Amino acid sequence: MTRLPSVPAFHRRCSCCGSHTDQDASLFTAEPQSRVMWMSRYSRRVVVALRKSFSGPAQCVRGGPPQLSLSPLLSLSPLQRRGQNTLSSATLSLLSSLSPLSSPLQRRGQHTLDSASLSEPGCSARYVGALHAERLLQVEWEDGGHSLFPFTWLRDNCPCPTCTLQSAQARKLLMGDLDVNIGLDSVQLQSDSKVSLVWQDQHRSMFHCDWLKKRCFSAAARRSVQEELFLNERVHWGSSLCIPTADFEEVLEDDRAALAWLLALRRIGVVLLQGAPPEPGQVAQLAQRVGYLRLTFYGHTFKVQDKPQANNVAYTADKCSFHTDYPALDYPPGIQFLHCISQAARGGENLLVDGFHIAERLRVEDPEAFHSLCSLSVDFTDIGTDYCDFRLQAKHRVIDVNAEGRVTRLNLNNATRDSVLDLPLQKVQSFYRSLKVLEAMMNSEDNIVTHRMEPGDILTFDNWRLLHARTAFVSFLERPRHLEGCYLNWDEVMSRLRILRHKLQGEEA
Repeated sequence: MTRLPSVPAFHRRCSCCGSHTDQDASLFTAEPQSRVMWMSRYSRRVVVALRKSFSGPAQCVRGGPPQLSLSPLLSLSPLQRRGQNTLSSATLSLLSSLSPLSSPLQRRGQHTLDSASLSEPGCSARYVGALHAERLLQVEWEDGGHSLFPFTWLRDNCPCPTCTLQSAQARKLLMGDLDVNIGLDSVQLQSDSKVSLVWQDQHRSMFHCDWLKKRCFSAAARRSVQEELFLNERVHWGSSLCIPTADFEEVLEDDRAALAWLLALRRIGVVLLQGAPPEPGQVAQLAQRVGYLRLTFYGHTFKVQDKPQANNVAYTADKCSFHTDYPALDYPPGIQFLHCISQAARGGENLLVDGFHIAERLRVEDPEAFHSLCSLSVDFTDIGTDYCDFRLQAKHRVIDVNAEGRVTRLNLNNATRDSVLDLPLQKVQSFYRSLKVLEAMMNSEDNIVTHRMEPGDILTFDNWRLLHARTAFVSFLERPRHLEGCYLNWDEVMSRLRILRHKLQGEEA
């Protein structure tokens, strides 16, 4: 087994469970041999070392060090037996530049199960018992850990055919029929892998131990399951990022390549697919690999060209400032694809900024501006005719955070920010000051990645996270700049990611 490097100083470990927080741009500027990324492997914490051994030609899409690729954290040994040599070096690099290793941070006998493999198949229990006064089921696991499960939750989630529609894994038990004060009549451990419960009304429930262990109520276990379900951890980056690449045809044809692409898209926020035919229709084909296109007022797909009487600033040859697309919708698209069919004679470079990284910097460097942009709602509007007539209006905070304070989305588009500003008079100046601070951070050279797309490139990126811009360009009639774009929702992307992960890794649904 590969010896694990020590954790660099820029990683912060949680005192509760030993897990590590989201990483920032320092991960990408450290020497390659010292780069270490700590993240969840869906159901258990693992340590993955980003090695210096980039085999084959460097796949960097811009100048500088070899490309940083992101592994889907697959166990490659069984997968490589299926067409081991059929993938290109670019996609194999995406698959294997990170290797999953088991975390050594295991402590036994912890109620919190902070180190347990929460979805390891076939886990065993050594003891089960009822704590009737507390209305809790106690389970002691073979590894020495133990968990507590509320009676009401167990009865609510009884998996028997009377209570659960097996074909849909959906609850049939109605809330009106749930006795929230029900007690247990008996508890029995069967063959160390199943727990049999008989309730006071003589209803029987049978639970598999691995199912229970994954749903442990400790803080660390809940965090692990949430990470498995939603992949919320992100790798933050700045100007030293080399955009991860993958092969277009392999993403369409090979599930491993598709999973690697979607995981990199989730973790890093941007992946460049190369080798697509330089003709319209490719983004629709790629979207269908995932799910289906997001229809907007600009159509299922849209052409980004210098158009006379343009109905969008993107449809000109002018410079576009950093923005997210479509904040004039209540639910902006989560993913954007841009396919280069033909490039301009001069200019037209794409500029990318990690909005989550910028927001976290703003939180630290100017808390007042961060609070302002997280709390004040801004009006956005879009009016015109394309796929059909439209007159859109929406309100968003520039920086959205969830209940835990995690940044979840940026909503910023200077072109469609409305002149209507629904703010108290005394807050207008502070809002503009905060917006200018954010703008300055976005335009700082140490945060910007620049890439000039070539025909056949498809830039896929997280529209809730990345702010993208474009330099002005010059096109000629015989060689116009022509991109085709489309949108998807994160719901469909995450669904496909979970399906591929389940198919390739056999993880419990």
